[in-house]
Amino acid sequence: MRGIPFTRAALAAAAALLLAGCSSGSDGSWDPLRSAGPSPSGAASSASGASGAPRGTASASPSAAPAKGSVEVVRTVAEGLKAPWALAPLPEDGLLVSSRDNGQILQVDTGSGKKTLAGTVPGVVHEGEGGLLGLAVSPGFATDHLVYAYFTTASDNRVARMLYDAKKPAGQRLGAPSTVLRGIPKGVTHNGGRIAFGPDGMLYIGTGETGDRGLAQDRKSLAGKILRVNPDGTPARGNPDPDSPVWSWGHRNVQGFAWDPARHMWASEFGQDTWDELNLIEPGKNYGWPDAEGKAGKSGFQDPLEQWKTADASPSGVAWAEGSVWLASLRGERLWRVPLDGTKAAAKPQAFLKGKYGRLRAVVAAGGDKLWLLTNETDSRGTPSKGDDKILELRVK
Repeated sequence: MRGIPFTRAALAAAAALLLAGCSSGSDGSWDPLRSAGPSPSGAASSASGASGAPRGTASASPSAAPAKGSVEVVRTVAEGLKAPWALAPLPEDGLLVSSRDNGQILQVDTGSGKKTLAGTVPGVVHEGEGGLLGLAVSPGFATDHLVYAYFTTASDNRVARMLYDAKKPAGQRLGAPSTVLRGIPKGVTHNGGRIAFGPDGMLYIGTGETGDRGLAQDRKSLAGKILRVNPDGTPARGNPDPDSPVWSWGHRNVQGFAWDPARHMWASEFGQDTWDELNLIEPGKNYGWPDAEGKAGKSGFQDPLEQWKTADASPSGVAWAEGSVWLASLRGERLWRVPLDGTKAAAKPQAFLKGKYGRLRAVVAAGGDKLWLLTNETDSRGTPSKGDDKILELRVK
């Protein structure tokens, strides 16, 4: 694939900017999640709902969320989407939506609901759960105009970035993809696929173990992991192993993640037959699969904050809003609210919209008390109704 033409001078300047953003903790160590500045204009990253703290400081932990919340469906933003997988807000041009099966990226006007084909990602191979999956918009989109995509090819899963130009004709708004990271194992199932820029400006990538359970515990494999890389795909400074992109491991199939204002990272995980999970992600930690599922209490493994029977969840996208983590659930066909008190649950999870809109694939912070929610009835596992699939605007608390 043809790459984006960076000059040596531009690369040097970018490296200098990255280094300028690094600062030390009180003990002289560098804390990657508390040293970077905020996303542009303090906006949330494309899949997180997190806003950045001032450079070199950490946001104060918010007060505990109330035990009971609420969800109101304000309106249907768009409908008629086919096998949609991810939502990525653009700074001024609405939402980008990935279509798993055909490799298309659509631009959706959040005011009118109009859908415009941005382009088709070449090389996408749809098989089972594979195809065009996650999307993320560069934190520097205002100047670099880069969109990142996670997708399955004939040989692997990979992440590529593309120039995006909204002024070009429909279908021609995506430039040629330049591969950022390749060689992520692929499978008919458990391909992971969620990507997002964290509050540190680094790209986080959720992968699955492809059904080969042992890969989750293999530190040399990219499968069954959360990866953390620089925007160019190289291992990010501060990773547990400086030569590896691996941030955490022991995952079965990471499907979503988000950061709260205190920069804690939360991730959803598909269980096997017993427990789905919401995990607090810490670098260098082992989340247990296949040796532990749910709150196993086993030495050396991290237990989840919350767990659900698989029929009630199969959690996919994750967002933070109004003091709670929100999880879009596929098999469970509901939106879960987990109110937080720091890194603990403030109360028991609440379920909303149960069965009303079918399978729910992605949820994204839309600012303040609003979320965008993506349904997923047309991916061959749902029962589509008129208008499926849809993007809904929610008001939550």
